[in-house]
Amino acid sequence: MEQIQWDDFMKVELRVGTIVAAEEFPEARRPAYKLQVDFGEEIGMKKSSAQITDLYTIEELVGKRVMAVVNFPAKQIGPIMSECLVTGFTNKEGAVVLAVPDPSVASSGSATADVANGERLI
Repeated sequence: MEQIQWDDFMKVELRVGTIVAAEEFPEARRPAYKLQVDFGEEIGMKKSSAQITDLYTIEELVGKRVMAVVNFPAKQIGPIMSECLVTGFTNKEGAVVLAVPDPSVASSGSATADVANGERLI
């Protein structure tokens, strides 16, 4: 595994957002959803394509908070321009499991533990 410098990692804008809309993406090469993610006032709404159909339904996704990279250049994916990369990990079966903020932190009641949409992660 190649190592990177801390300064390189700090260039990545990893932010918390809420999926506000999800729909089938039949034009994608692999099964995927088109997502609209709200990153709050500073960043706003961004579109993404996510290959997460194995484990998530559209109904489960709407309202789900996710972690995404928001400072990659936009990328054309079929007919949509993807503006962020929603992060996840592959499980043993090869399905993508979303990387999400810890729900126990957000519901702890502590003002310092509550992470708002658009907040930078680190």
